[in-house]
Amino acid sequence: MIDFSPEVAATIINTVSYIAAGAAMIAGMGPGIGMGFAAGKATSAVRRQPEARGPILTTMLLGQVISASTGIYSLVIAIFLIYGI
Repeated sequence: MIDFSPEVAATIINTVSYIAAGAAMIAGMGPGIGMGFAAGKATSAVRRQPEARGPILTTMLLGQVISASTGIYSLVIAIFLIYGI
């Protein structure tokens, strides 16, 4: 086993934490892409059936809220990794 000094070990842990936080924030791109895709599909659905605007927008917003939760979870994990909470 390699024996590191406390300063080197702390530096390695901080570096790996920052890299892991960056990787966790990559997960924030998925919800953004999905929410844009859902908004585009809802717009085309409203264009085809304007009388169904209310239910379409309600369903779209509910889906976007659920989708955004994964991005929020990744942000919370990144904050935990950076600040060591």
